[in-house]
Amino acid sequence: MANRGPSYGLSREVQEKIEQKYDADLENKLVDWVILQCAEDIEHPPPGRAHFQKWLMDGTVLCKLINSLYPPGQEPIPKISESKMAFKQMEQISQFLKAAEIYGVRTTDIFQTVDLWEGKDMAAVQRTLMALGSVAVTKDDGCYRGEPSWFHRKAQQNRRGFSEEQLRQGQNVIGLQMGSNKGASQAGMTGYGMPRQIM
Repeated sequence: MANRGPSYGLSREVQEKIEQKYDADLENKLVDWVILQCAEDIEHPPPGRAHFQKWLMDGTVLCKLINSLYPPGQEPIPKISESKMAFKQMEQISQFLKAAEIYGVRTTDIFQTVDLWEGKDMAAVQRTLMALGSVAVTKDDGCYRGEPSWFHRKAQQNRRGFSEEQLRQGQNVIGLQMGSNKGASQAGMTGYGMPRQIM
């Protein structure tokens, strides 16, 4: 973590709003999933944002997680370093982020390295892990371990093909959104300039 002094004013307000988005219950679910998914002897961290950050900060757990979502021999990160040097750890976080994007996580769902490394936005880290779990559940390729109900299944593309004949028939149909002229007639209409006949 960077040695930063306390923030004041608007910076402090913004940081407090970001910190309010962090979900402790979600943290427990994500920790359980990561440990189950990696299927290794990964130590369960104590509860709390700071412990969650410290657990993920070196990047080894994240790299093991993304590797476990691929079949054996196809892992995107072949060498995971246990180095204590800051730049190596940040490099591993970056490797995880690139691998997650290749796996199918949208760029807008991916956190920045400093969000985890400096603890600036741990809620963004949670969102990335949630998005990764959702993609893994959706792929359903046998590599996901855990309860399928832990993550939302993403909608699948359902392209429809219409023949030229069907498209032509569709042009002749007036949709109800455009209104209807059924029951309309000119009965009782009088010519312009004629007074209304009231009886």
